[in-house]
Amino acid sequence: MRQEVIIIDIQRAQEIMNATNKINVHYRGIPVYLQEVHTNTKTATILPLDELNNEQVVDLDGLFETGP
Repeated sequence: MRQEVIIIDIQRAQEIMNATNKINVHYRGIPVYLQEVHTNTKTATILPLDELNNEQVVDLDGLFETGP
């Protein structure tokens, strides 16, 4: 079964941050926690799930949502 992949824009990134359920987000193939969205620079602060102490600010165009 193939997973759906959705490119994340600013609006969707904010929806994910406010969601009560877990939404799978990847940055360049790496599962991440979306910590903050910076609308003025179209970037986001992320934490790789396997390295939670490695906070990074990345371009939104590298973020993807994967669904079941």
